[in-house]
Amino acid sequence: MLEIGPRWVRLACLLVLCLFLCLPGQSDSRRAPKIPRCPATCSCTKDSAFCVDTKAIPKSFPPGIISLTMVNAAFTTIPEGAFSHLHLLQFLFIENNDIQALSKHTFRGLKSLTHLSLSNNNLQQLPRDLFKHLDILTDLDLRGNSFRCDCKIKWLVDWMEKTNTSVPAIYCASPFEFQGRRIRDLTPRDFNCISADFAVYETFPFHSVSVESYEFNGDQFVAFAQPDSGFCTLYIWDHVEMVFRRFHNITSRSAVYCKPVVINNTLYMVVAQLFGGSHIYKWEEDPQRFVKIQDIDTSRVRKPNFVETFQLDGEWYFVVADSSKAGSTSIYRWYSNGFYSHQSLHPWHRDTHVEFLDVGGKPHLILSSASQPPVVYQWNRSQKQFAFHSQITELADVQMVKHFWVRKVLYLCLTRFIGDSKILRWEGQRFVEIQTLPSRGSMAVYPFIVGLRQYLILGSDFSFSRVYLWDDLTQRFQPFQELNMRAPRGFNLVSVDNKDILLAASFKGNTLAYQHLVVDLSAK
Repeated sequence: MLEIGPRWVRLACLLVLCLFLCLPGQSDSRRAPKIPRCPATCSCTKDSAFCVDTKAIPKSFPPGIISLTMVNAAFTTIPEGAFSHLHLLQFLFIENNDIQALSKHTFRGLKSLTHLSLSNNNLQQLPRDLFKHLDILTDLDLRGNSFRCDCKIKWLVDWMEKTNTSVPAIYCASPFEFQGRRIRDLTPRDFNCISADFAVYETFPFHSVSVESYEFNGDQFVAFAQPDSGFCTLYIWDHVEMVFRRFHNITSRSAVYCKPVVINNTLYMVVAQLFGGSHIYKWEEDPQRFVKIQDIDTSRVRKPNFVETFQLDGEWYFVVADSSKAGSTSIYRWYSNGFYSHQSLHPWHRDTHVEFLDVGGKPHLILSSASQPPVVYQWNRSQKQFAFHSQITELADVQMVKHFWVRKVLYLCLTRFIGDSKILRWEGQRFVEIQTLPSRGSMAVYPFIVGLRQYLILGSDFSFSRVYLWDDLTQRFQPFQELNMRAPRGFNLVSVDNKDILLAASFKGNTLAYQHLVVDLSAK
């Protein structure tokens, strides 16, 4: 009996152990993990997989795969992180497919990848920085693709210049100017990828018929003539909020133009009015206000439309374009304490605009008229008078003439309300027409420069206002952008705090400020 007891105990313990091991879940915890099998469309060895006619990138592969080949795939795009589960991958061949697009992060997580082939697909472009995190990539094959060599591939040109990765020669399929060129032979300078856009930056809740900017005591201001209130409204640039905020009003009856001029560190404002005469105001600091110091002769200036200021031989002048039948465009000269009548130009012409310009050291005024072709007056230094010089063109209905320079060549733009606008070039003895711009309903034109870009904006009362960009190759303006503004009457460019802002005075809608935004097309 003494021997049976221990043996019985041993048998009982063995039985309990067997029952324990047979309990549900206990044997599962010791079962070896299931090894992923080779996908049905692939053939696998110990360390490689070769896939044909795959509808999608398989989610799992046997462990230890360091080489993957995919041919004749049934998909055309590869999404982000498509191979991130193959972190041991060293060789990846995606060849002879119809792959058309890759995600920027297609190869995310492939830190061990040394060889990559995307040859013989249908790729026209590659996402920017596609190979950025492939730190040990030594070989890259991109042959057999139809690359479009535009701004979206500029990054690849940069990368190929700097990388130590071996890349067999690849060629441009388009556009025409680069067709057949080897991509490695291109340089970043071959691409013109900097574009721009005018976007609404600030809206002013009033109508206006003129806008002028000026700097005074270190601040940036703009002055608007408001037809509804009749006021000259001044705004100041807020360097903190980065917007224009209301600063001051000059109370008047019917302001059509508010022209600032700073003489000897003193600010004056010429306020041209339709009714009640025109006046000159002076800014006083204590208290801050504009004080009327002078009236403009109403027998000469009856219906002002525009005011221009300029300097001749160190002396200040302003000229008022008069659009009445009985008035006369008149020039005023600054003396020690005010502006005084200096000269009256042709009467009865119903002038709408005056442009001052210097040609070969000789000052000129160009007068535009609703009833006559534009004419040129030239400064006579001995007499200190402007004398009639010439007529620019036979065109009537020229609302405004503005000049601009491109590479030391003088051009004029003549804008018309009924007919097409014209671009003229100075040929040494006369202006020659070089371009016609459609501009039905245009009352205002404004050439301006931002950086190295020469723009021209043509306002319209009947459709969108059009911005044009000068093309150095053709020496013509090309359409650039359409802006939606109602009956624009004037434009002005303000550059402040690294912002370029185009102000547009609107006769029938809100006055608008557009910011010029620079866009790098290669960064998209």
